[in-house]
Amino acid sequence: MSDLFDNSHALDELIGTVNRVIYSNPDTGYTVAALLPKGSRQEITIVGYYLNVHPNEEIRCRGEYIEDKRYGRQFKVHWYESILPTSLDAIERYLASGVIRGIGKKYAKLLVQHFGKDIFDVIEHSPGRLAEVPGIGPKRIEEIIKSWHSQRALREIMLFLQEHEIPQSLAPKIYAQYGTDAITQLRRNPYQLAMDIRGIGFKRADGVAKKLGIPPDSIERVKAGCYYLLSELAEEGHTYFPAEPFVQRAAQTLEVPEGLVVQALNALKAERYVVLERLPDGVGGIYLRALHQHEAGVAQQLATIASTPKLIPKIPLEDELKAFEAAHHFELAANQKLAIACVVRGGAAVITGGPGTGKTTIVRTFLRILEKYGLRVVLAAPTGRAAKRMQELTHHSASTIHRLLQYSPRDGRFLRNRQNPIRADFIVVDEASMVDISLAYHFLQAVRPTASIVFVGDADQLPSVGPGNFLRDLITSQRLPVVRLREIFRQAQHSLIIQNAHRINNGQMPFVNSENDSSDFQFYRAETQEEALSIVKDLVARKIPAARGFHPKSDIQVLVPMHRGLIGAQNLNRELQALLNPQGSAIERGGALFRVGDKVMQVANDYEKNVFNGDIGFILAIDREERLLKVQFDQRIVVYDFSELDQLELAYAVTVHKAQGSEYPAVIVPLHFSHSIMLHRNLIYTAVTRGKRLVCLVGQWGALRMAVQNVRETPRFSALHLRLQQLLPEQAVDSSPLA
Repeated sequence: MSDLFDNSHALDELIGTVNRVIYSNPDTGYTVAALLPKGSRQEITIVGYYLNVHPNEEIRCRGEYIEDKRYGRQFKVHWYESILPTSLDAIERYLASGVIRGIGKKYAKLLVQHFGKDIFDVIEHSPGRLAEVPGIGPKRIEEIIKSWHSQRALREIMLFLQEHEIPQSLAPKIYAQYGTDAITQLRRNPYQLAMDIRGIGFKRADGVAKKLGIPPDSIERVKAGCYYLLSELAEEGHTYFPAEPFVQRAAQTLEVPEGLVVQALNALKAERYVVLERLPDGVGGIYLRALHQHEAGVAQQLATIASTPKLIPKIPLEDELKAFEAAHHFELAANQKLAIACVVRGGAAVITGGPGTGKTTIVRTFLRILEKYGLRVVLAAPTGRAAKRMQELTHHSASTIHRLLQYSPRDGRFLRNRQNPIRADFIVVDEASMVDISLAYHFLQAVRPTASIVFVGDADQLPSVGPGNFLRDLITSQRLPVVRLREIFRQAQHSLIIQNAHRINNGQMPFVNSENDSSDFQFYRAETQEEALSIVKDLVARKIPAARGFHPKSDIQVLVPMHRGLIGAQNLNRELQALLNPQGSAIERGGALFRVGDKVMQVANDYEKNVFNGDIGFILAIDREERLLKVQFDQRIVVYDFSELDQLELAYAVTVHKAQGSEYPAVIVPLHFSHSIMLHRNLIYTAVTRGKRLVCLVGQWGALRMAVQNVRETPRFSALHLRLQQLLPEQAVDSSPLA
């Protein structure tokens, strides 16, 4: 660690107890905490990177005193280590903090009363003696031993990570991946970190490798760098990347010859990490292996479903449509009848259109007809909220795609697959623009070739968060029947939300009435970010609830273009939490403060818990003794261990991307030129179409104009449409190009 202390002056040392963590940034690792030095009654603020400290933890740190212009005197930490407390009071506080699973406030007091200062020695060398304390049985002892050894291993890993400037919050993931062999593995090939552990980027692994003396032209370094770049490109939405620009980018990023990149790619191909393929348009594509399997598999299965004969009884469609119209006292439009005919014929089809164009009416009509003739129809959507809305609108049961596929935590796979397909004659997938290539693959593997499938969605919305361009590729291929709905129906024309959504999609500025009226679409001017922040807070907490009766947490959703900035998701969540839920039991993890009553969003698919990226719930309880947090999602309660809280984010404000497939009674969208990199037409269109009864735009008119006029999108490299063109003949019903 000597290189960490290469300073022109000696470092000061502080020993003390952490009273509280004031701020922690999970991205940079920068932490601010209040430390009570030993023998002092005066707190001192400590600051530094990679400080994974907790309240009541005693630490020894080395660093220097600095004078911050805004916050005054602080202690800048260069190095620190956790030390076990020695006084009885400190030992009890440490054990009661929940750092060791199985010991909370109750047992901390009993253990210290019984064993005194010897408690740590007892846990380490004679854990069976813990049974001397009433209430501590074999199961709890086993839990304490496991947690104690895990904490010891984690401390060793943390010291290693600190030495190499890797956030110590990643220690649990590294321990889970490598176990007690973690440090040996890290020293042997630190680049494996970038391939195995989410959150450890290639640059961090590269820094460790440099300190360990691994040369920059090491083939392991270039392999890991290429793999990491491909993973980053997948995060941006690409299923593959063209070979020539990729080799150039990798060589430039890694500062190695292009020939070495080619050598590394061939090695990754031989090790089955990547696939190199000449695509139908002649471009050489580089795929992560799983994404290649998923894209090729989706094309093949769609082609099989589209070309397999269907067992559908003869349906007098004209008579059925007339009967439906008579029963519901309205006349279907020609395009709606075309869509219904397309579906009833069977196979694979796409229905796309904006809000108010009658997609739901089409689904309700063909549902009634198909079920009348004994055909089993299953409805599904990518998210729980989308499935719930689909069920409410169609009066037919619907589920998420994940739930339909029946994931088994024990087996680590979907139970519905090629060998155990979904039992249905027709499957309807709503909000298909949200479906990424991997979800499409697992879904289609579970569809019988004799079944028919209908994808319903709005192709003009943002593409899926995950890789691929699934819905657009289906349409662009011109190999599946596609019906595009353009007409806004009379009952929807009274809504300014729907009118303005279509105006925005056509490149026109929205109609805006006075912000004081009762219309469902309003614009509040704010030239500065500070002014916009103030208006957003007032709308959420006071104005909208008073005028419309909406609940500020459950009915109102703030949607933002970006995470960062004064009116980005991160700061708005802090501000709105302080405004709407300022008190109560709380726990701090990764720079976020989670409090009972908080609105939170799941940000990763967790098949074992049956919660998925984008699900929104409310924190019900925090159990410090058992180190558990409970969240209610609709009618389900999901339990999280404290180590799993990186799956949750505050959700008073979320990005527009995260809101896809959801619909809220009221939506507030701040828009400012500081968001310019994200101000695109499909983003503002998607945001506006999330509002059901009220949309409030807050910010600069010029920023709104920029978004409406900006149709330039970052292209996604996806070859699904090319694969479909190879496998199927052209047969589109409506093959008009996308806007």
